[in-house]
Amino acid sequence: MSGEPDDEELERLRQEKMEQLREQKEQQGGGEAQEAQRQQAEAQKKALLRQHLTDGARKRLNTVKMSKPQFGEKVEQQVLALAQSGRLQDKIDEEKMKQLLSELKPDSKSFDIKRR
Repeated sequence: MSGEPDDEELERLRQEKMEQLREQKEQQGGGEAQEAQRQQAEAQKKALLRQHLTDGARKRLNTVKMSKPQFGEKVEQQVLALAQSGRLQDKIDEEKMKQLLSELKPDSKSFDIKRR
């Protein structure tokens, strides 16, 4: 035994490597498809928000999203749910957005500090 692989073993190793590369490529292709779906869903969400919010309300929502991303997402989901259920007759203006934000805002935790 010289320690060198024979032709059959080399061919088998090449085939295994080709299979691994094919599988990796398929997985990457699936990731691209998921990314495309995510981008499409994001575009639809933005279009619906643009349709149902005035400029002032949209600016206020963007400000909230910058400071509290999770809360901003929650508010967006609520607006989209209202729009899809047909409960919005007209656009949400800045005042209505303020009301919605105050209704959805988690109760602030108050601390009672007693000094002795």
